[in-house]
Amino acid sequence: MGLMRAARLIKLVLLLQSRPSMTAAELAAELEVSERTITRDALALSEAGVPVYADRGRTGGYRLVGGYRTRLTGLARGEAEALFLSGLPGALRDLGLADAASAARLKVSAALLPSLRDAPDAVGRRFHLDAPGWYQEPETPELLAPVAEAVWDDRRLSARYLRGDGEEVERELEPYGLVLKAGVWYVCARADSSFRTYRVDRFTAVAVGEERFVRDEDFDLPSFWEERAAEFARSLLRAEVVLRLSEAGARRLPHVTDRAAAEEALAAGSRDGETGRTTVTLRVESEEVAFSQLLGLGPEAEVLAPDSLRARFLEAARGLAGLYL
Repeated sequence: MGLMRAARLIKLVLLLQSRPSMTAAELAAELEVSERTITRDALALSEAGVPVYADRGRTGGYRLVGGYRTRLTGLARGEAEALFLSGLPGALRDLGLADAASAARLKVSAALLPSLRDAPDAVGRRFHLDAPGWYQEPETPELLAPVAEAVWDDRRLSARYLRGDGEEVERELEPYGLVLKAGVWYVCARADSSFRTYRVDRFTAVAVGEERFVRDEDFDLPSFWEERAAEFARSLLRAEVVLRLSEAGARRLPHVTDRAAAEEALAAGSRDGETGRTTVTLRVESEEVAFSQLLGLGPEAEVLAPDSLRARFLEAARGLAGLYL
């Protein structure tokens, strides 16, 4: 029996297991085959000992009799864990789990043995996808596989790490989880009793130890990442600009610059009742970044300070006027 047909027969049994009965047309639509193929598959299952019963007539269909349920006991732990990452094909390839995920899709989480029912929890505690993109080409770090191995098995990790200032340091880590942020892999690990975040592509050497560490059950990977990501975003905002915004400009400001900084600025801003414009002090990454972001607001935003940024907008305005007037 071919792999594709085996997968289809398993899915057919699971469909019948989840509903009282289904017509041949319904099954054919679900499995993307012809009704004649459904008839052949049902006969094959019956001959193999699976009690598929065909109700005849216009309203008939197929059903399982005698409370039959398949347990699919062949689901291995690797397949079970990969099953809960199956919606992230790129991440699966990076982690070396694509083959396990392919096998797992032939089986279902509802049929997991009791010894495997912690698989979704294990994945949720160790992997978190931060989906929004930061516009860069994803690259698979060379040492991702051994780092992922340490995360899966709760094993200590000895590593050499290249810091942002160019200095290479040695670290003994307890790797709790991996985060994929816009194509960049990060490992959240405990080092010297505190939790920190490391870019996997900055590891120059890693060695997975034989010793397992005991996980802190209070550690929550998504919450930890959210907090650290917010701290990082705030750390980038080192400059300030003063703006006078129209109502439209105030509405659009969170969409062209850092949302949290924009909302904070608007909440603290002062509105002129006569003109309807709001004056705000906005934290930005740099004057260069602020210029590119705020340019999209056009006449809905007037830069009041610093003078150097105001001068850049004046120059841009003159250049536009020369093109259109």
